[in-house]
Formats: sequence, structure tokens, C-alpha cells
Amino acid sequence: MLIGIPRERLTGENRVAIIPSGVPELLEAGYEVIVESNAGAQAHFTDEEYRNCGAIIADDADSLYRQAQIVLKVQPPEPEEAELIRPESTLICLLNPWDNQALIQQLAGQSVQCFALDLVPRTTRAQSMDVLSAMAGISGYRAVLNGAMALPRYFPMLMTAAGTIHPARVFVIGAGVAGLMAIATARRLGAVVEAYDLRPEVREQVESLGADFVEISVPETEASGDNGYATAQSDAFYEAQRQQLADCVARADLVITTAAVPGKPAPKLIDQAMIHRMKRGSVIVDLAADKGGNAEGSVVNEKVDVDGVTLVGHTNHPSRVPVHASQLLNRNITNFLLNMTSEGRLTPDQSDDIVAATLVTREGRIFFEPAKPSVKEPA
Repeated sequence: MLIGIPRERLTGENRVAIIPSGVPELLEAGYEVIVESNAGAQAHFTDEEYRNCGAIIADDADSLYRQAQIVLKVQPPEPEEAELIRPESTLICLLNPWDNQALIQQLAGQSVQCFALDLVPRTTRAQSMDVLSAMAGISGYRAVLNGAMALPRYFPMLMTAAGTIHPARVFVIGAGVAGLMAIATARRLGAVVEAYDLRPEVREQVESLGADFVEISVPETEASGDNGYATAQSDAFYEAQRQQLADCVARADLVITTAAVPGKPAPKLIDQAMIHRMKRGSVIVDLAADKGGNAEGSVVNEKVDVDGVTLVGHTNHPSRVPVHASQLLNRNITNFLLNMTSEGRLTPDQSDDIVAATLVTREGRIFFEPAKPSVKEPA
């Protein structure tokens, strides 16, 4: 079977699904690999490197899609790109299925078998395939660097002949993968760090990284669902949470918010009243800006000033570190593919929990419930 690696079309997307050093493993598994020319250019991988590792180079997308039986991508294809995918072939990518239901119906209509890497369950067996966790770690790292560059003061404590500089205070909201990486990075840069998460069981992880865990009293709730991701809470819950987080936000120089619920708008954790209490020159880096933002006033892919506080709404942070982001993606996607491979062929078994969780379309059918067309009962 022939695996195709197209060039990403989304503006600002610099990653590639498979890097040159990942090609030999696919060849050894019995596949052939075809790569669109310049597919890896934005991640600093050349066509010559792919060729030297055993890949075939296709001149353009039309040539690649005509031949590929399995397509490995980072971002979901645009509708016109999806039209190029062969019927009965397989697409594996980050699909964002909650917001791309029209695309899902298009793929089903073309009889494309599609797997969404966003839906990989957070289980022990699936850890090596968990693209979202791998990319979240990069986002947490980049959030601190963006915050440090926007902050008009030092991060570490400095004792100089001209006086003593006190360390920056960083407050991280959410201690998932992104939050924990943000904590670790801020601590390495010398900041004093506090962190909060509605799951009390992460306290040990927060404190092991040298941060103080903030405890607040909110109504008891189910913090995470069966898939391992956070669940949405009630408006009353978020209001009680904001009231008690206000003091932590007010004393911080940099606040990093990481709260996101798959398929739902981001919860509003910081309102205008909380921002008005912050010191001038303070910074908020909102990692959920593309989902509506955790901070009121965040603007996607922009830095805005609110009463002297800078709100950073940059998105797709992993694309800003394309070399290592592509390296991690390569490992995740390869493990996912090989889990469904037998004797050089793709043989997905729906009794496998990972396959069942990620399968979106197959043989014209849609398996992702929110994207299924509604059926009206006869009058």
C-alpha cells in the first residue's frame, strides 16, 4: 500500500506528518511512501532527505492523491483538497471533528475511511499515539516564552550592584500537559510559580515541579470525563471559581490559561473585573484563544492591551517549533498506523478501543455521532 504525505495547505502550518527519518520504519512495515515536493520545507526537511530515506517525490498534490491509498496529514484538508482523495482510501489527521462536520459528511460521501487523531483516548496503551498531549507540551513551553517576551521585567531574581530584582510571579491555570510544561519552563527561567486545577489529584505533580498548588472551594463536580479530558461545568461553578481565583490573578505578573473542553467553547476563567485588578505591564497568555478564550477580551492571533494588561491570543504554538513538533507527530502517527497494520496492509479492527474511538467515516457511514445527519421522524 502507498502512503502519501502531502504539503500542508493551512496558512501558518509549518509541520509535516512524517519526517525523513520516519520513512524507513514505514518501508520496513511493508508500505511505500510518496511525499509531495516541499512537504517538509517549512519544517526544514528537504526533498533530497526524503528521497535518500527511500520516499518517492510527487511533483504536486494531484499526482500524490492520484496514487496514495493512505494519506497522513497534520491539519484537516480543505474541501477542494478533500475532493482529490481517492474513494476507498484512508485519511489520518487532526480533524477537529466538532467543527468540521461538513467535511466529515463530504469524506463519507466519497467513501473515504477517516481517522481523527484528536479522538485518541487517553489510556496507557494509547500514550505513544496521543498527538494532543504531545502538542500540548509544546504549547505550554511556548506560552511561557511568549509571556516572558511580552513582560516588561525580568523572570529570575537578580542581585546586582545596582540593586536586587525580585523574581516574576507566574500563575498557571490548568495543570494538564500544557500547564505542567508551562510550570516547568517558568521555574527553569527563575519565576515564582503558583498553579490551580479543579482536579485535586494533580497537586502532587504541580508541587513536584516546584510550584505552589492553589486550593479553592467550589461545588463538587466531575472534573474529567471517560476519555480523560476535562468536562464542561455549570455557570455557577465558573462564577465561584473566578471569585476565588481573583486574588491569585491580581498578584501575578504573568497568567497562563490552558483550560479547554473538546467540542465546547473555552470556559471564561478571567473576566474584565479580574483584569482591571492586575498590575500595569502584566501579561495573560490565553492558550484557549481559538476556542473563544479563557480570558475576556482575548483576540485570536493578536496581542491586545486592556488597561495596561497585555492579552496574548496566539494559536497553533506547535507550528512555531516545527522541527521537534514534526518529530513528535511522526512518532505518534506512525505508532497509530502500525497499530492497525498487518503484513504491509492497513487492517483496522473496530474491536480495538483505539480504532473504535478514532474512526470517523468508513464505507460511506459516519461514526462520529455529532456529525451524523439528523433523521426526522415521519409526520
